[in-house]
Amino acid sequence: MSVRSERLFGARGGGDEGEHWLTISDLMAGLMMVFLFISITLMRSAFIERDKIKDIAVAYREGQVAINEALWEEFADDLERWEAVIDSENLSFEFKSPEVLFQAGEIDLQPRFVEILNDFFPRYLAVLKRFEAAINEVRIEGHTSSDWVTAAGEDEAYFKNMWLSQGRTRAVLEYVYNLPVVAEDKRWVKANVAAVGFSSSRLVLDRAGMEDRDASRRVLFRVFTNAETQIRKILTE
Repeated sequence: MSVRSERLFGARGGGDEGEHWLTISDLMAGLMMVFLFISITLMRSAFIERDKIKDIAVAYREGQVAINEALWEEFADDLERWEAVIDSENLSFEFKSPEVLFQAGEIDLQPRFVEILNDFFPRYLAVLKRFEAAINEVRIEGHTSSDWVTAAGEDEAYFKNMWLSQGRTRAVLEYVYNLPVVAEDKRWVKANVAAVGFSSSRLVLDRAGMEDRDASRRVLFRVFTNAETQIRKILTE
């Protein structure tokens, strides 16, 4: 092969190689653009989900604050004489005096507790109906101490107290459900108010970490907003 031919083929070979690498460069650039678009799409989806959760969290907090403020406005002057407290974080209205609520080991409402419920529940229901679109459930919770005098052991005491706490919350729900002033709202109460007994599973402890038996014996009304359900739904999708 002549020098001229070698030069010519060498130049052509060099040209083909340049074209070859140019094609790969174009392919890599194209792939990078595809990955970039995928990344942008994923980031956009993540931002949308984040914003959804943020909006629900804000709505949840605003709803909590509004319900809490309404409860305080309605009942602030009654708490001391009823021996009750409002927990702003849990949206719970707690009746703390066990001797006012029930006799030891019994599920029948004490006369004083009946008087309180006659005054409390219609007003409580009126407050909640203002926020019914945001409410998922209203729970009447019954809690006991770990004591049961005739129980053979801790497990037996737990289940006897479970029966007791469940019976007490059912008695409370049955009583307020049948109040004449609640007649027009029975359907709403039936659909949204539940009675739950927790036995001694959620004891109140003193500063030393020991069970406070009197404080553990309590009944409370607690509101659950539907924002919690929406957040859980988004997180599991």
